[in-house]
Amino acid sequence: MNDQNSFPLSQFFEETNPPAQKIDKQVSTFSQQGDLELFSSEIKNAFKQKLGEQRFTFLQIEQLKLKNMTDVAISFSVPTTFIKRLIEMQSMEIIKETTLHLFGKNFEIDIQVEGSESKEVILPAATPVNKQNRQVKDFSFQLTEMTSTHEETLAQASSTIISNISPSLPGGQSIDKKRIFSNFIVGPSNNLAHAAAVAVAKNPGNIYQSLYIHGNSGLGKTHLLHAIANYVLEQKPTERIFITTATEFMSEMIAAMQEKSIHIFRKKYYELVDILMIDDIHELKNREGTQNEFFHVFNELQRRKKQLVFTSDKDPKEIHGIEDRIRTRLSSALVIEIQLPDLETRIAILKKKAVDKDIYLPDDVVNLIASSIKSNIRELEGSLIKLGAYSSIYKVDIDLDIAKEQLKIDDDEGQKSTTVETVTKAVGQYFKIPIPDIKSKVRNKDITVARHVAMYLSYYIARATLQEIGLFFGKRDHTSIIHAIKKVKQQQKSDPSYSHMIYEIETKL
Repeated sequence: MNDQNSFPLSQFFEETNPPAQKIDKQVSTFSQQGDLELFSSEIKNAFKQKLGEQRFTFLQIEQLKLKNMTDVAISFSVPTTFIKRLIEMQSMEIIKETTLHLFGKNFEIDIQVEGSESKEVILPAATPVNKQNRQVKDFSFQLTEMTSTHEETLAQASSTIISNISPSLPGGQSIDKKRIFSNFIVGPSNNLAHAAAVAVAKNPGNIYQSLYIHGNSGLGKTHLLHAIANYVLEQKPTERIFITTATEFMSEMIAAMQEKSIHIFRKKYYELVDILMIDDIHELKNREGTQNEFFHVFNELQRRKKQLVFTSDKDPKEIHGIEDRIRTRLSSALVIEIQLPDLETRIAILKKKAVDKDIYLPDDVVNLIASSIKSNIRELEGSLIKLGAYSSIYKVDIDLDIAKEQLKIDDDEGQKSTTVETVTKAVGQYFKIPIPDIKSKVRNKDITVARHVAMYLSYYIARATLQEIGLFFGKRDHTSIIHAIKKVKQQQKSDPSYSHMIYEIETKL
């Protein structure tokens, strides 16, 4: 009796009249439909053992149909191009590994869509099988060599993440491992968004089931998306995360509809995603079909208590071209705005990125860049990279003159042209308070706020010393200047509108 727990190909067929030369590990071309169906079934069983039930189902391996098997190649067919692309992107390495385990040799794997022309493979002469003198054995197919070890069991458990889903699913984005909470610079302009993102990451689907972060481009919205994903994967590795954009969501949906595989598209979003993150959700505008599909995805994931996170450049109420039912659902999320970073935050960002990129810049250069570029973190980083490249190529240290020349910052734009007086004048215009009143000892609330703001901006933008500021504001002691600066910092942290006010005054300097 042959051991039925193993599967040596040489014994796959029981021959009533064995040929003089036995079939070794060489695979002959099989043409009978019964052979193909049997082989197809057993190969898929091996895949299922390798992948686990959940991932096997998700990756649509069940749709594979064995079409032909030769000495060097195995050909499969699938119903649609969508499934073909999914399997090729997710499963080719697994298919090759599994067939290697089964047959002890590497095969070329060919996947075709049913009805399309199959790739013709030129093969060396194969030993024919005597069709008249063979009968298929009744056997049980088990892979003893694939019995799971402890490590493999852990790997199968991790496979429920579906390779972290985002790196390789059609339409998905890879999770950027460098974007984490610890290297996100928190300031008055983004502290609420950061706190909400951390809360979501610690308890997805429970505290804020839907989170909507909006703000101008380049302020850190996408960084927070990836930071949430990285934190969740570290703490709860079985959570299934999918990051995409509204445009990619639309493209994937259209492809699924064209391939008549919209059920697969829906199954992925309805059943196989625990945390859905969609960047630039405003791109759904004027896309009625995509909005309708998104509506059902949103409802189903909320019903299943899954986590939803969206980013946009606008508040949901300000997005034109979306249906009211979509606007209502987006507005039901925790909606938080990331505002333009204040000067102090911009300085902190520049210093952190300079350390990360091993670029040395003196404080006066950092302050110059931070005061000249006010609206976009990416521009700050671009300026830093440009100066770092200049320093590396010409082997020189960066000073103010080089920075101004390379970044094309005129003296009129630089901080040296900004004085305590020009700062106080801008503050007075904003608050509609005369400069003499701001400099006076009057303790009226509005005047006191204006005075504190003027001192704060004089210190950070005009780069005046505490002594210079004190002299301008009526020979005040340096401790009162420090108190004013701290007061403004605290207000910005607790009141985003206060931070926005500081930014508006700063832009006029």
